[in-house]
Amino acid sequence: MAKKSSGINAATKLQNRRATSRKLYKWYAKKVLGLKVKSDPLEGSSQAKGIVLEKVQREAKQPNSAMRKCARVQLVKNGKQVTAFLPGDGATKLIDEHDEVVIECIGGKMGRSKGDIPGVRWQVIKVNDQSLHALLKGKIEKARK
Repeated sequence: MAKKSSGINAATKLQNRRATSRKLYKWYAKKVLGLKVKSDPLEGSSQAKGIVLEKVQREAKQPNSAMRKCARVQLVKNGKQVTAFLPGDGATKLIDEHDEVVIECIGGKMGRSKGDIPGVRWQVIKVNDQSLHALLKGKIEKARK
């Protein structure tokens, strides 16, 4: 490995060296080049509205064995399709096709999928402008369309 410059006029060379080394660091490059926002279907926002296309089940990763309930959602803002997790026991019964839902990021480490559901990074929080949590608790009933 090359030795670092030292001496009276070495500052510029050290700065250039630091700049090139920083770009090789994955997290810095991702932040500076805006790769997260470019690839993010929500385009940097925390929540987004979408329409449920179909209800699907995802198989949990090893060592767990379960069918996690999810929904394919098409976002209103850009037409992209994502798979969103339906949290709670019986949430799949409260959501029908063509319902309007609000999704948010699950918030796993490094913005990846959380827990044992592969490739699912979003979860449903509202159905037809009503809280999914309140619907599950029985505090409110699902509104008629």
